[in-house]
Amino acid sequence: MSNIIQVEGLNKSYGKKVVLDNVSFSIEEGSIVGLLGPNGCGKTTLIKILTGLIKDHNGMVRIDNEEPGVHTKSIVAFLPDKSYLPDWMKPTDAISYFADFYEDFDKDKAISMVTEFGLDPHQRLKTMSKGQQEKLSLILVMCRRAKLYILDEPLGGLDPAARSAILDLIMNNYAKDASVLISTHLINDVERIFDRVLMISQGKVIVNSHVDEIREKGKTVEEVFKEVFSYAW
Repeated sequence: MSNIIQVEGLNKSYGKKVVLDNVSFSIEEGSIVGLLGPNGCGKTTLIKILTGLIKDHNGMVRIDNEEPGVHTKSIVAFLPDKSYLPDWMKPTDAISYFADFYEDFDKDKAISMVTEFGLDPHQRLKTMSKGQQEKLSLILVMCRRAKLYILDEPLGGLDPAARSAILDLIMNNYAKDASVLISTHLINDVERIFDRVLMISQGKVIVNSHVDEIREKGKTVEEVFKEVFSYAW
């Protein structure tokens, strides 16, 4: 099986502060991977490099065998950790915007899912709760037929009751044979869907394992996370 992501010797610094230090890993096509680590470990910087938002780095980064650019942006569906939709928009406006911008966007599916998840299609975003806005943003991303979905903290503003429904949304709606990279700190809620986990500490990849390998040792992903990052608290 080929790799959708290939990273070798990736380095990124802000001034004298090293954020990513000789990071290397690959992600196979069709896999769901958890990107885990405490705040400030380099996760968001890595995601911004993968999505082409940060270009001044050293090392090799390939998405679908190409450097981040026009092609990779056409096949990557990216959910940032903060909403980028203007407050005046309503779900109907956002859906039309995505339909105009992305050829692989399923407009009918998005309209159906907005109703399914209890959102008012005519309510302005500025009057929605953070959780409602996050649901809408995730619906928009998951209604693309992408090869790679990159989700940065998709459950951050949701209550525990909503997280299971959102995980089901992710699992039931991403394109077949696509890959998913999820950055999250809510490991207990999400680890059931992971095939592999990457744990980053102080800019370095310190765990790169299949979840089955972790479970064969009688541990959960959350237990390994707590052992590895005990210094953080």
